[in-house]
Amino acid sequence: MPVIATLTMNPTIDVAYEVERVFHTHKMRTLGEFYAPGGGGINVARVFVRLGGNARCIYLSGGATGGALDGLIDQHQLVRTRVPIAGQTRVAMDALETSTGKEYRFTPAGPHVEEAEWQACLDALDGAECDWLVASGSLPRGVPDDFYALVAQRMAARGIRMVLDSSGEALRQGLAGGGIALVKPSRGELEGLVGQKLPTPEAVADAALALVTNGQAQIVAATLGHEGAVLAHEGGTLYAPALPIEAKSAVGAGDSFVAGMVYALATDASAEEAFRHGVAAGSAAVLRAGTDLARADDIARLLPQVRLD
Repeated sequence: MPVIATLTMNPTIDVAYEVERVFHTHKMRTLGEFYAPGGGGINVARVFVRLGGNARCIYLSGGATGGALDGLIDQHQLVRTRVPIAGQTRVAMDALETSTGKEYRFTPAGPHVEEAEWQACLDALDGAECDWLVASGSLPRGVPDDFYALVAQRMAARGIRMVLDSSGEALRQGLAGGGIALVKPSRGELEGLVGQKLPTPEAVADAALALVTNGQAQIVAATLGHEGAVLAHEGGTLYAPALPIEAKSAVGAGDSFVAGMVYALATDASAEEAFRHGVAAGSAAVLRAGTDLARADDIARLLPQVRLD
């Protein structure tokens, strides 16, 4: 059974509502409400375990909302290492307007983290027993931009392969030291990294391959939303068109993509085959509204439909 650890520096309690119409000022009665533990690494762990793997979640948690997050993680039967902080864990909200199918998402910045707290997180990582570490999500306030680079150094020293999924300076500096096994930027995140627009899949592929050539990452999987995804590795680049499915929610699609790809890599699949699993998992996530993420049966059903060009 493949074993991974996931790192979530800025986790959330994800709350999802369904409402017939969204109006300003007026009280709106919801048709349903759903609560789930969230944040990049926690979402990856949820899907990874559904696929049959074993995942340990390492995350920061604080305040009354932090206790609620711990309980939600336990409900999902995830193995966890909680690093306590003084600040309150954030709560994110997703509202689906059922009359139009439009989705409204609200995501707070999250707590301020003290140096002693993020240092304690680094110490917790030293005890992680895993083959892969997935560091996913934004860095909260107070955590230095080179934090993921510090994590990568520690993982490399222990022979643990690191996956990075972040944005902005956290992504840039996380890649600066090189040696990342897999990075999964969106098109927008990759554009921010290279400092220019990437209007076509070909332009995305060139930028992604440059990260491989420069030694910053061994595999780059760049997601393009409704246009599909691009893979770059030492063997070249491939393009996967988006599957013709009806998208009901964008929540957790990228995290599901990472989980599907890492699960395949951890079970000795090739980069190309792992990419196909990632595309199938990301597509499976958007089939369901709210915060449910990808499910194994949907991934298996969609996998034969993934085409690589």
